[in-house]
Amino acid sequence: MVKRILVAVDGSAEAVEALTFAATEWPDADLTALHVINPADSTTGAEGGFPGAVDQWYDSATQRGERILREATDAVDRAVDTRLEVGRPTATILAVANGEKAVGDDAEPAPFDHVVLASQGRTGLSRVLLGSVAEGVVRRAEMPVTVVR
Repeated sequence: MVKRILVAVDGSAEAVEALTFAATEWPDADLTALHVINPADSTTGAEGGFPGAVDQWYDSATQRGERILREATDAVDRAVDTRLEVGRPTATILAVANGEKAVGDDAEPAPFDHVVLASQGRTGLSRVLLGSVAEGVVRRAEMPVTVVR
């Protein structure tokens, strides 16, 4: 029986559909929406940066992530926990799913029973049907993964 589901959300309409799917498919499970801030998206290094550029980028990325989580969870008519993490998306989704990252200092890490995420087939021949993050999670996850297309 599925008790805890992790749903990765990236701000796309497909990710909101994945969260809606999880809420409908597993109505009794605890849902957690996860957004990952990817440091590779920062352009501060390429610009040479100015004092505080990294902090400004992080603050902006955090605000954007919080907005993405709020909009995604507002689309679902039930309680959904949220997580905002920083890291490479595939590795971070897997770490959270495996319970390797605890929410707070006193929180006990707990693995999720299932991962749900949207497919994003945008580039590359090997990724025509599955996005690179989705593909990486499917290949390396230790629990069942549902990819919503």
